[in-house]
Amino acid sequence: MDNKVRVALAGNPNVGKSTLFNLLTGLKQHTGNWAGKTVENATGYFKYKDRIFEITDLPGTYSLMAHSPEEEIARDFICLEKPDITVIVCDCSLLERNLNLAIQAMEITDNVILVLNLADEARKRKITVDEKRLSELLSCPVVKMSARNKEGLKEFYDTLYKAVDNTLPCFKSRYTRDIENAISGFLSLNSPPPEINSRFYALRCLSEDMGFNKDNTDEILAQNNLTLQKLRDNIISCIFLTAEGICSECVTANKGKKAESRADKILTGKITAVPIMILMLMIILWLTVNGANYPSSLLSQLFTKGEILVSGFLSDINCSDIINSLICEGIIRVTGWVVAVMLPPMAVFFPLFTLLEDGGILPRIAFNLDGALKKAHSCGKQALSMCMSLGCNACGVTGARIIDSKRERLCAILTSAFIPCNGKFPTLISIISMFLITGAGVFEGMAKALGLTLVLIVSVGASLFATKLLSLTILKGEPSSFALELPPYRMPKIEKVLVRSLFDRTVKILLRAVIVSAPAGLVIWLLANLSINDISLLSYCTGAFDGIGGIMGLDGVILFAFILGFPANEIVVPIIIMSYIEGGSIAELSGNDALRELLINNGWSIKTAVCMLCFTMFHFPCSTTCITIYKETKKISYTLLSIVLPTALGIALCVILNCALSLLGL
Repeated sequence: MDNKVRVALAGNPNVGKSTLFNLLTGLKQHTGNWAGKTVENATGYFKYKDRIFEITDLPGTYSLMAHSPEEEIARDFICLEKPDITVIVCDCSLLERNLNLAIQAMEITDNVILVLNLADEARKRKITVDEKRLSELLSCPVVKMSARNKEGLKEFYDTLYKAVDNTLPCFKSRYTRDIENAISGFLSLNSPPPEINSRFYALRCLSEDMGFNKDNTDEILAQNNLTLQKLRDNIISCIFLTAEGICSECVTANKGKKAESRADKILTGKITAVPIMILMLMIILWLTVNGANYPSSLLSQLFTKGEILVSGFLSDINCSDIINSLICEGIIRVTGWVVAVMLPPMAVFFPLFTLLEDGGILPRIAFNLDGALKKAHSCGKQALSMCMSLGCNACGVTGARIIDSKRERLCAILTSAFIPCNGKFPTLISIISMFLITGAGVFEGMAKALGLTLVLIVSVGASLFATKLLSLTILKGEPSSFALELPPYRMPKIEKVLVRSLFDRTVKILLRAVIVSAPAGLVIWLLANLSINDISLLSYCTGAFDGIGGIMGLDGVILFAFILGFPANEIVVPIIIMSYIEGGSIAELSGNDALRELLINNGWSIKTAVCMLCFTMFHFPCSTTCITIYKETKKISYTLLSIVLPTALGIALCVILNCALSLLGL
């Protein structure tokens, strides 16, 4: 063979697979999407001795019994692309659970290397693995290592190099007689394509639809007293029992999990789980609210100075006042608002969120919410998507990829906008501070965080309601079974947290927001500065919405501000201010007291504030989220539904609140 060796890197989530990939490839890698899929891929290269290795990082998956795009990709790449070597990465401290994937991979290909990663964590938890005995039982090389500490890296390189010319068959699962008879019977009547492993072809055609010839399947199953579901259950049971038997010979039982078990009893307990989740949420929001204040103010000042400098430069080159105002007071000012308001909360929230994720807390939150989501005909994995939506609804949409069921994945996508994103936080906090929570003194920050926490609890309830509604109507179906690994508690790596939270999440979202906010600034400036009969187009537009706004307890200015705020939720309040003071550009009043006075002078009351709070929570997603929804679903109908669903709920709730509060005289 030539010097380039194709390697597939597979493994469960949270086993350090990507850490190993990054260690091997460094910067010599590229990313994209799999053909026809929204799941990202990564391919990299490295050289060892006289060989060049091309390594593909497959999506993290628990099984090759494909139920999700990630599982389909991992299965098809190993089976159909036929890499020269397949590396299966396992968590050394959770070998029995991880070994299921390795056993399934060995059904497809012979040249497998098993990597027992996180060996340092296994030692801390007093878990020992006899890798020599494990290698004998599986008939494949086994390497123990800790990728993040570069422990065992040289041994891995050597094992990989030696495996290039390896032709020894790997271990195969020991199935029951009825399964083996079904396999033999199927293969006697159906010839697999030449490029596909025959045993793999039979197993997958018998147990699931892969699009291959399945003639006589029902008859073969009946001859062996099997149904399709019973066959699937038996195959999974055999794999689990096989993994359990192998580990009983190779792994010393863990006796050091008492502290972890005690923590799980608290974090997932029936009585303590929900209060602790709410408390953690409140602390995160408090840190986000208070931590973002100073940098937000600093960024606002920097953009103001930048606007002055650009304006001065344009004046120096004799640029017209109209162009000067359009660029500075329109495009730059709106973009500056988005960056100053959006960046600091994301820079605080996403690292905190990533700490929960890497520390093993987030999967336990999903576990705790599984019961409520199951009643809504979904599963606990949607909770992870909901958590990501707190930072950005677009992230929540892409985060729904982890949900196996297509129906439940669509439910999560279509209800992502029910969770307030960080772009809505400033508006929510301002309304809560000015009209609902005042005079809290030294406890003001915590009181705001508590108010915001209650708002988020209501939004979660609305999301569950919308999910149940979709499940009973256009997305009918029963909840799927929910299998989620609860990883061990880990001390997060700070550098990893910063890279993932700031670069992979914050910067990407911010760039998308800036791209759409600059044109929005142009539109806002034109509406505010173009007039008919000395009345601005903005005034005409806001007046057209006064009727429906009054029914909702709002006014035309507020509703039209939401429409103009479609590119980014952060600019809704500035548009309201600009409309009320009839200014020609976007504006900000210094301090909540001045803003509260302006709003009251323009007819605001407690009722207006409550309805504004409600519609801020429930209205159409921003343009960035809409674009992401279309990219994920590939259907304009689902994108439109994601707009209509929260908006309809918001309008209905505002009308109800307006009537109820009017009767109370508020």
